[in-house]
Amino acid sequence: MPSLKEVRSRIVSVNSTKQITAAMKMVSAAKLRRAQDAIVRMRPYAEKLQTILGNVSASLDSSEGIYSAQREVKKVLFVPIVSNRGLAGAFNTQVFRLVRKALVDAKANGQEVSILPIGKKAMDLYRRSGLLDTNLPTDLANLFDGLNFDKASPVAELLMQQYREGRYDRVVLFYNKFKNAAVQITTEEQYLPIAPAEASAKAGRTQGEHIMEPDRATIVEEIIPKSLKIQLYKALLDSFAAEHGARMTAMHKATDNADALLKDLKLTYNKARQASITNEILEIVGGAEALKG
Repeated sequence: MPSLKEVRSRIVSVNSTKQITAAMKMVSAAKLRRAQDAIVRMRPYAEKLQTILGNVSASLDSSEGIYSAQREVKKVLFVPIVSNRGLAGAFNTQVFRLVRKALVDAKANGQEVSILPIGKKAMDLYRRSGLLDTNLPTDLANLFDGLNFDKASPVAELLMQQYREGRYDRVVLFYNKFKNAAVQITTEEQYLPIAPAEASAKAGRTQGEHIMEPDRATIVEEIIPKSLKIQLYKALLDSFAAEHGARMTAMHKATDNADALLKDLKLTYNKARQASITNEILEIVGGAEALKG
């Protein structure tokens, strides 16, 4: 049985850890509320826009639809979106696991893969992997510091430029989609080329003629790029909200575990203290009996 001093030391240590995890849970809960409000407002608009984008892109020919043109896939760019900090359970690990599976599939198809990490944890993991494109930026971890559309826009422009110039034939996003504070859905989403609208495909409807206002050239040059920027911003908001939900849940579980551990330690401490007192009483009684003799 450990000594009283050792048990007291462990109780103090666990209690300090519990205070930290409880504080982190409260901070994440406050940040989650703001992040959740942002993604809940953005998601319906972004999803509807994505459907319209797929329908419009399907009606453009190969010379007009530069972001929807299907070509042989030889080079692929993976964009994993994770957090800058840990202590969020399996939040980052789930994305890395999905990227690893996609890497195996891509290499099996003879495709060359590069990675553009968003989030410090992704940069730390892939820095020595040999998969980073040296021509792409490596300082995207600051996107989540005051995340807004203006910060996401240059990254979307960079991805569009890489695709437009033929450096990559496909761009894929990997991130955690926010469902609620306890559930995050790990998502693999094709960013470029623009995929046809799923709703039309599921309903069995063929693409017809579209009346475009103001005109095709304006849609291709302005509206489609803006829509793609919104899709990336939505993915970043999803990941940001999911991160705080995962961290809040992880810290809640850590606090509960600390409470259970403290309960066991206090029981152990009381048993050790009782045993110590019993031994002292026995020594006193033994000493008294010896003096009598």
